[in-house]
Amino acid sequence: MCHHGDRSCAQVAEDLGVSYTTLMTWKKGATSTSEATESGGLSVSEKDELKRLRRENERLRMERDILKRATAFFASQSL
Repeated sequence: MCHHGDRSCAQVAEDLGVSYTTLMTWKKGATSTSEATESGGLSVSEKDELKRLRRENERLRMERDILKRATAFFASQSL
């Protein structure tokens, strides 16, 4: 509202019933999120989640491969 409107941020904060500092924090968060989205980048939390999911994916692949080998081993033993 204060970025695209004709009112100052202090006026918008007063109208919303929040402090000026709170409004500036919201504005800063919205700006950094929109800049990351527009540039195709990821936010810090998204990068952390991506890193965690990649580690989990690798661990699950290793577990799957171990189970495949174990299944093949026990199948050959029972014949």
